[in-house]
Amino acid sequence: MGNYTMENEKMSVTIADHGAELISIFDKENQREIIWQADPSFWNRHAPILFPNVGKHYGGAYSYQGNKYPTGQHGFARDKEFKRVEEKEFQVTHRLTADEETKKIYPFDFQLEVTQKLAENRLTVQWKVTNPGENMMYFTIGGHPAFNVQVLPNTRFDDYFLCFEENVEKLSYVLLDTNSGTAIVEKEWPMALHNHTFRLRKDMFDKDALVFDGGQISWAGLALPDGSPYVAVESRDFPNFGIWSKPGAPYVCLEPWCGRTDNCGFDQDISEKPGINVLESGGIFEKSYDIIVY
Repeated sequence: MGNYTMENEKMSVTIADHGAELISIFDKENQREIIWQADPSFWNRHAPILFPNVGKHYGGAYSYQGNKYPTGQHGFARDKEFKRVEEKEFQVTHRLTADEETKKIYPFDFQLEVTQKLAENRLTVQWKVTNPGENMMYFTIGGHPAFNVQVLPNTRFDDYFLCFEENVEKLSYVLLDTNSGTAIVEKEWPMALHNHTFRLRKDMFDKDALVFDGGQISWAGLALPDGSPYVAVESRDFPNFGIWSKPGAPYVCLEPWCGRTDNCGFDQDISEKPGINVLESGGIFEKSYDIIVY
């Protein structure tokens, strides 16, 4: 288990082999760490990769061809040791493949490659999922980067803002059922924006993550008290997006997802899950998002 660091004039980026997890983006110009440093008193992760499931399955298990498979929140990739298969000055690729342990809870052959590339003030995170098996393969996948909020001295959490693209006038989200961790889709909640921003509130995550469906968000950032963004996630053509923090913690996660947690009460075969990604034998799924530091 080790780490890989790459840097240019603007920032230094460190990625762990464990989970292929991004663990640091140091902004050289402003001399500050952008990524949450996994203080276990709040949350002991930085930016886990969510695979083969984003969020939870209703009842803690999913059905596939008449069998039940128990699952944990956000899948197992974040807790696995990836193999570092390619290193370049400004790029690193990690790989995870199915084994006997994963097949006990996820009965599919798979290969997941994660490539992270640094260019100027932008880190690109690329996922490549391959199905080398004979059967159709079902999965969701997502990013979960956590960003420090109180990056300026003598500031509070609620001095900062979420910010979105200028053409975004309104957003709506669903909440999670606190018992099952799955989405309550019967009611949508509006997020009222002012000049495409929303001031952070200490209580806004009291009911867990805010889940935005329907491809509403392709760029979301965190802004300083003066309204200027200091970090953003650009995720074009992603169907889902989550925003979350543990209540009281000084970070916010901006999470681009391809698929998400089950709808509350969903108990059908995984092939029937709304928003599930499907790969036929020999198929390849590729997606990428960017983290931009300003």
